[in-house]
Parts: sequence; structure tokens; C-alpha cells
Amino acid sequence: MRETTPFLADLRTDPPGPVRTATLFSVLVAAVLSMLLLGDGLAINLLIVAVPAALAAYFASQKAGSRPGPWSLTWAVGGLALLIVPALRDAGWPSFLAIVSAVALGSLALQGCRTWLGIVLSPIGLFDAIWKGLVWGWRGMRERAGSARGAGPAMRAVAMTAVLLLVFGALFAGADAAFADLLGELIPDTSLAGAPWHVLLLVIGAAGALAAAHVAASPLRWDRLVVKPGRARGRMEWALPLIVLNVLFAAFNAVQLAVLFGGYEAVLDKTGLSYSAYARQGFWQLLLATLLTLLVIVFALRWAPRDGAKDRTLVRAVLGTLCALTLVVVASAMRRMDMYVEAYGLTRLRISVVAMELWLGVIIVLIMAAGVWGARWLPRAVAASAAAGVLTFGLLSPDAMIAERNVQRYEDTGKFDPDYARQLSADAIPALDKLPEPQRSCAIEDIADSLGDEEGPWYATSLGESRARQIIEARPPRTGVGVCGRTGTDDPHAPYPSYP
Repeated sequence: MRETTPFLADLRTDPPGPVRTATLFSVLVAAVLSMLLLGDGLAINLLIVAVPAALAAYFASQKAGSRPGPWSLTWAVGGLALLIVPALRDAGWPSFLAIVSAVALGSLALQGCRTWLGIVLSPIGLFDAIWKGLVWGWRGMRERAGSARGAGPAMRAVAMTAVLLLVFGALFAGADAAFADLLGELIPDTSLAGAPWHVLLLVIGAAGALAAAHVAASPLRWDRLVVKPGRARGRMEWALPLIVLNVLFAAFNAVQLAVLFGGYEAVLDKTGLSYSAYARQGFWQLLLATLLTLLVIVFALRWAPRDGAKDRTLVRAVLGTLCALTLVVVASAMRRMDMYVEAYGLTRLRISVVAMELWLGVIIVLIMAAGVWGARWLPRAVAASAAAGVLTFGLLSPDAMIAERNVQRYEDTGKFDPDYARQLSADAIPALDKLPEPQRSCAIEDIADSLGDEEGPWYATSLGESRARQIIEARPPRTGVGVCGRTGTDDPHAPYPSYP
């Protein structure tokens, strides 16, 4: 009977050796910080917890005899940098993207993947190691707990110190209100009422840090997964469809350069549409065309002829031309969205798809560079560009950009929609504060109410929320300003309720 190979067995390295004391201490620090800091929201506390978890992984990789290379260091630094976004921005959506991207970069730092499959599948290694890491760490704790020398006494001393601080700290806090206020500003609430939640956070922090350390000590080698190249096609069979596609792209781009970039009068003369209607008509089609072009390039490279220098020259010429023409399509899509925003304002959806279109343009440029200098670095470059885009997106504060653009539009045209402004986060308050009354109060009243009266602890409060509170405390929104409605006229075809 044929034996079945366990899933992922071919990708596994040797099991990790005994866990280092330095790794265990780093895990303990990460777990305790998770218990103390992560219960009130996410801000700078997430980065504080991630640092000892990263140290645990570093010590574990040292024990395994591996040194982080330049790319691993790049992924690690990039992952930690992405965790700055929740500390700066109140908006949840760029913070969510940053956290997910940080986990992806952390998995790359731990496993050092280079291929497309390795980069895409590497996060699975972290989840695969959660249970193994807990067992590995527990075994190491048991080995040290009973020892009379080395790490055993130190670990027992740390545990006893923590117990004494908690017991006597709680007694002194109950005896003196001033001392209780001081402790409340420095450390979170550790009352018995929240004990189950704190224990759960402790376990989550320990499990995450141990999983990272276990992967660093015994990573899965995803690069061992090999995708066989497709069957090479003949030159005519391969090149003819792509050459025809290039001609189509060239004809479309010629019309774009003549019409779209000719200004408002050219749009009216050539199409009979309004400026904004023309922009809305084509942006989504051009975005889809860009995505499909990338898919065409992937399959074209898989089936490209590979008989010699002439074939390589043909592939570079045809696909290089297609990439260059696609960049013009990207520019056209960006111009259309700019026209649309000029007419109807900026929204989260619009700024997100613009960012996506820009990133697709970057990928096209990277593919063109790979055609000249080789493609070994391309998967990692694409991953790095995605992470850099997410980091830039978060640092630029999309909600603040939306508010600034729409406030400027109000100053230029007198058109504004406070209903949409209310949906933004506290990051938008500094820009919305520039509006005249009653538009200012209409725009920020709901945001101010969502913040509440009491500010959270320092470690769970973003810079965006802190700045918004300062503005609201200095100039609270007025009450009783009447009906807050849209100003100006609008197009009924806008993608959310008519936005002026």
C-alpha cells in the first residue's frame, strides 16, 4: 500500500532545538504587554507588543544557526514600520490594511521566501506554527521551572515580583485615591472583573510570539514548491494575438491623448457628454483593462517561445510595447478620476481605487525593468511595493485627504455634503474645522459624539484622535444649527447619495 505524504511535509526543515532562555523571556514580555495594553484598542500598543515578539524570533533564529539576510531585515523593519499607522490614524480601514500587511511582511522575514508561491503562501507558516509553538514553549518552561540554576530562579523571581506588585499595588490604590489616579495613568486596569479578558490576551500574546519564534527556528521552505513552465508556443501563434492587442491599445491611446487631455471643450466636442459623465463612463473599464493586461502578461510569459536570443528579443519587444501602452491607459484612468473628483468630490472608494491604479502602474514598470535586468527579484519587489504603498497610504491619512479636498472644493464651488463628512474618522477633524458655520458643526458633530467624553489610555489613543479632541475641546460644535443638508446641485448618478 502506498504511503501518503503528510501535508507540507516536503517543505519542513528539521524540528527546532530546545528553546533559548532569551526567547522565553521575550515571549513572556510580549505576553504580559499584550495582557496589559491590548484590551483598550489598538494604537502604539500594537508596536510595543510586536518589538519583544520580533526579538523572540531573532533569538530563536540565532539558536537555529541562521542569520537574517538583507531582504529578511527589510521585511522585518517594514513590518514594524507598518504598525506605526494605527498609532497615527484614527481611521480603521488604513490601520487594518497596515496590520494585515505587517503580518505578511513578518512571515516573509521569518521564512525568507523568494518565489511568487512562497510570498503568497508564507503567512500559512505562522498559523501552522501556533500549536507547535505553544508545545515547544511549554516544554522549555517545564525544563527550566524545576532547575535550581540558570533561568529557573530568574523566571520564578519575575513571577513572584509580578504577583507582589499586583497585590500590594491594588491595596495601595484602594487606600489612596491620588495613588490610584497615578497608577491609572501609567498602567491599565487589571481588576478582577476583566480577568478573563486579560488572561485571553495573555494567551494570544504568548501564542503569537511563540509561533513567530518557532517559524524562525524551523521555517517552512515554500520556495521548494515549483510550478512547471508552460509549453512554449511558436512565434506566430504566440506573437500575433499580442501584436493585434498592441495595435488596439495604440489606437485607444491615440484617441485618449487627442480627446481626454485636450480639456473640457474637447470632451464636449468629441463625445457630446458632460465633463464628469465622460470621466465616470470609462474609469472602471480602464481599471479592469489594466488588471486584465497583467493577467495577459502572466500567461504570455508562461507560453512564450524560448528557443534562443531571437525569441527573447521578440518577447521583450512585444511585451515591452504592451507594458508601455498600458502605462498610458493607467494615466488615462487617473485623469478620468481626477475629472470626476473635481466634479463630485473625493470619497474613500475613489481614493482607494486611485491608489490601486497607481500600484498597478508601478507593477507594470517593475515588469518592464525585469525584462531588462532579469526577473529573480521581481516577486520580492512587487511585495515590497505593495507594503510601501500601504504604509504611504496610512501615513498620508486618507480621511484627512478626503476632508481637505472636499473643503477646498467647497471654497471653490460652494458645494459640500455634510452627510458624507460625518462618516469620516477623527483624522478629518483638522480639515473640517476650516469650514464656516453651520457647515463645520454639521460635519464634525457626529464625529465628536463618536469619540465620547473620556479619552482612552495613552497607549490606545491615536495621534489623529488626540488632535481631534484638542480641536473639539477648544471649539465644540454648535447645537441647534438647524437642518444640515447638501449645498449646491449634483449628479444623480454619483456612486453614493448625490454628492455635490
